[in-house]
Amino acid sequence: MDVKFLRRNIFQRICGIPATPKPENTVSWSYSNGQLTIDLGKVPELRSPGSAVRLEGAGLPERILVVHAEDGSFCAFRNRCAHLGHRRLDPVPGTHTVQCCSVNKSTYDLSGNRIYGPAKHSITAYPVRKESDKLIITIHI
Repeated sequence: MDVKFLRRNIFQRICGIPATPKPENTVSWSYSNGQLTIDLGKVPELRSPGSAVRLEGAGLPERILVVHAEDGSFCAFRNRCAHLGHRRLDPVPGTHTVQCCSVNKSTYDLSGNRIYGPAKHSITAYPVRKESDKLIITIHI
């Protein structure tokens, strides 16, 4: 597989600044009893295939990256690189991959499997189902 890299400047990579935004509408999602529910009508950041958002705080047990894949499906990951563990992930447009925001560029497929870089393990992918205009993500810790 030919791996492509997200275009980032060295400052962004050294500081580990993710390219993926948080949703502007802070009441567009909720978490309860292991279920993360996202109202797609309130998250324009996920409308287009190839887009993504990162969700943090508000009772979530860990940071989550949600990707609207190029094929129209949705994927969700624990937003933590498996290499050093503190860096975030970003989708790489047109590649069906997510990549660590750091200098080392560990890269994973949309199932969470490591395909490039120094990370020794896969990342955690969570089951996602779409019900009408909602995404339901089961977070298992």
